Amino acid sequence: MGDLAVGARSGHEEPERRPGTRGEGTADQAPEAPGASPEAGGAPTAGPADAPPSGPPGPPGPGTGAERETGSEEDGTESGTGRRPAKGRKVRSFWKELPILIFIALVLALLIKTFLVQAFSIPSDSMQNTLQRGDRVLVDKLTPWFGSKPERGEVVVFHDPGGWLGETQTQDSGPIAEGIQEALSKVGLMPSADEKDLIKRVIAVGGDTVSCKRGGKVMVNGKALDEPYIFPGNTPCDEKPFGPVKVPKDRIWVMGDHRQDSLDSRYHQNLHNGTVSVDDVVGRAIVVAWPVNRWSTLSIPDTFDQPGLSAAASLAPSALGFAGAVPLVLWRRRRQAAKVRGTAD
Repeated sequence: MGDLAVGARSGHEEPERRPGTRGEGTADQAPEAPGASPEAGGAPTAGPADAPPSGPPGPPGPGTGAERETGSEEDGTESGTGRRPAKGRKVRSFWKELPILIFIALVLALLIKTFLVQAFSIPSDSMQNTLQRGDRVLVDKLTPWFGSKPERGEVVVFHDPGGWLGETQTQDSGPIAEGIQEALSKVGLMPSADEKDLIKRVIAVGGDTVSCKRGGKVMVNGKALDEPYIFPGNTPCDEKPFGPVKVPKDRIWVMGDHRQDSLDSRYHQNLHNGTVSVDDVVGRAIVVAWPVNRWSTLSIPDTFDQPGLSAAASLAPSALGFAGAVPLVLWRRRRQAAKVRGTAD
């Protein structure tokens, strides 16, 4: 009987504390069992109501003091540290993330439209057959930010210099359609309903002299242009001869590819001789993006690369020749002077 009591107290069997017991002392402090006392010689029994023994503790069970000291999952602390464990982030549902994705996409589209490229719709036939009515072109707006200026042969979009478009009639498409178009135009997905932009081909730039006589070709700095892009059946300028016109600095002379259906620089010579300021240029049209079956790039025709077309280039050979002749003349003069001195000696 005494061996059983010692075994229970030494931790071989962990008793379960019943409600209503007094304290959690050792076996020496346990209350006396009914009907037995030390004086009577009876050994105290180790029943289920006894407290945990003083020997080596077993694994802490639920509700024990050891668990309260080291923490538990219920109170959210890590064992032995007192810190809360890291919890995994909850993954948002697709429908909660969709508005964020749409907002980011709109911001990126707005930045691209403002600084990189913008889509424009072709509203007329003035650039046939290069561009058709209803085509969508992408316009490069980045290079002008770095000081790039329009070059001969490029197709450019520019703001109305004043009176080129006249009074345009706007169609009432309803408040809902107008609201959608206005919202999409802000991010460059659709043209604005009240935009005042034109698209033409650059024929001459600042410093050039341009002209065209009836029955002849367009002349730039005395060089005739071979223009395969002109609408079939059109002439270069028979319906409206012009020039010669000296294009001022930082301005351009523009013409439509459909010469008989384009109110271009020829028809607005009462204002800056028909030229357009480079500050009014939105950018260069680089590609036909829509419809898909008309996808193509808008490259510069070969005729604008012919030698001697540029006024600056035509002066370059003589300037370089003069610059190279000056040192040669000075060298010969010094050599002759040295010979004269040698003869005198």
